[in-house]
Amino acid sequence: MTPTIPLLVLCPLPQPYLAQIAAAYDVIHAPDAALRAQAITAHGMRVRAVLTIGPIGLTGAEIAALPALELVCALGAGYEQVDVAAARARGIVVANGAGTNDDCVADHAFGLLIAAVRGIVQLDRACRDGVWRDQIPDYAPSVSGKRLGILGYGLIGQKIARRAGGFDMTVGYHSRHRRGDAAHAWFDSPLALARWCDFLVVATPGGAGTRHLVNEAVLEAIGPQGALVNIARGSVVDTQALARVLRERRLGAAGIDVYESEPHRPEELIALSNIVLTPHVAGRSPEAVQATVTRFLANMQAHFAGRPVLSPV
Repeated sequence: MTPTIPLLVLCPLPQPYLAQIAAAYDVIHAPDAALRAQAITAHGMRVRAVLTIGPIGLTGAEIAALPALELVCALGAGYEQVDVAAARARGIVVANGAGTNDDCVADHAFGLLIAAVRGIVQLDRACRDGVWRDQIPDYAPSVSGKRLGILGYGLIGQKIARRAGGFDMTVGYHSRHRRGDAAHAWFDSPLALARWCDFLVVATPGGAGTRHLVNEAVLEAIGPQGALVNIARGSVVDTQALARVLRERRLGAAGIDVYESEPHRPEELIALSNIVLTPHVAGRSPEAVQATVTRFLANMQAHFAGRPVLSPV
């Protein structure tokens, strides 16, 4: 059967996953700004659904240019650049992929934490240069048994907390509201949490409400023996402040998967030796991406069959 529902896909997707979607829907793939504008101009009158991701989003002006639009889906959990208010004003359903890549992100968070605290990248480089352990002047601290602060206690934050148990860590968290089902201490501000913890993992949503939530005061409060990990959104951490505290050793180390300059590298951080950088891949593994695509297809199928989507925003 020839796919008949026009779907505008705004995010880059590897061909095998795009092919799964194209088997069911009439895909218009526009993964960059120029193609996006062209696609909306050429096909806007007939597009009934949009697939995007949080950082790419969908603006109110674009929603207005899609008169047949019924459903907007974010491939992952984040939807910070989707104009949800504009969509709801039109009765357009907004859905996301909450819960589909949480394990992958939580795994990556701990990978960054261990790499940053234990200096894994620097030690790898030293070993390749022929440096033996007796030539290394300082020992890296342990991760186990420390206090882990989690900024944002949604699904990903909870998965991180669960993994912390395997490292015999004491967990504390900050979220807008204390969670009655949480077994960990709640702190009423990011600064209070940073003062308490040895290591701080950022797992909040992005968007205007959390921009620079981790500022210089919060970073300095973690301390010269502490570490920051960000697997949330680059906008949550003040990049200039992060560069300063790392350079001046007011913060011991950092592991960063997301940064404000995406997709361009964070120039302020590149020359620093006490940071580990990855290019926003925490949520990407074959298993995780397949799960997000499967959830998207399930949301599409439910909506166009007249049923509620599985993961509404």
